[in-house]
Amino acid sequence: MRVLICEDSVLLREGLVRLLAHSGHQVVADLPEASGLMDFLETAPAEEFPQIYILDVRLPPTYTDEGIRAALELRKKYPDLPVLVLSQYVEERYASELISTQSSAIGYLLKDRVADVSEFIASLEQIAGGGTILDQEVVAQLLTRRNHDDRMQNLTDRERTVLAALAEGKSNQAIAALLFLSEASVEKYITSIFQKLGLEADGTGNRRVLAALAHIETLGTNRTDRTGS
Repeated sequence: MRVLICEDSVLLREGLVRLLAHSGHQVVADLPEASGLMDFLETAPAEEFPQIYILDVRLPPTYTDEGIRAALELRKKYPDLPVLVLSQYVEERYASELISTQSSAIGYLLKDRVADVSEFIASLEQIAGGGTILDQEVVAQLLTRRNHDDRMQNLTDRERTVLAALAEGKSNQAIAALLFLSEASVEKYITSIFQKLGLEADGTGNRRVLAALAHIETLGTNRTDRTGS
């Protein structure tokens, strides 16, 4: 597949280029900042148009949220273009918005938690194919941010664990093995989760997980700061 990379770290960017090439994929552009992304996409010939793009969250010039804001902009203009946010940080506000904008072909992985190269490539290919891969820590932070909502409070600890695993793209069989449950039990948990969240199951695991996160994002606009800071 054709990949576009936007990453300011020279070592990581070059490492990704070599890794993807070694895995049989083509890097059509590797950019150090987000400012050239839209220009590249608007002028790229069909044979160089990326099939997925990888962005960091914090990019020049301010190293705050340029990358994920660029991902949002690109997602709006090219809603079917798969995206993987690869970062050290969970940018909660924009992460929630990004996840809510589309129900498929999206990923958010934390650099420090990528422990296996083959799994990373498999995740990238799954996202490019329309799947969803969200790091469990990303899901946990997004859920914690909104845990004041009554419907989220109705979820049991086990249901939250199952929801996080679903968001990672795990199959029912994988979740069952991870949590030492039967597949039938996992199916019951999934049904219960979406009933409690008021969501209608549509038969596609990734779509349902993103629908849940998007729904959570829309529940209330006030954030409870329990620390007083």
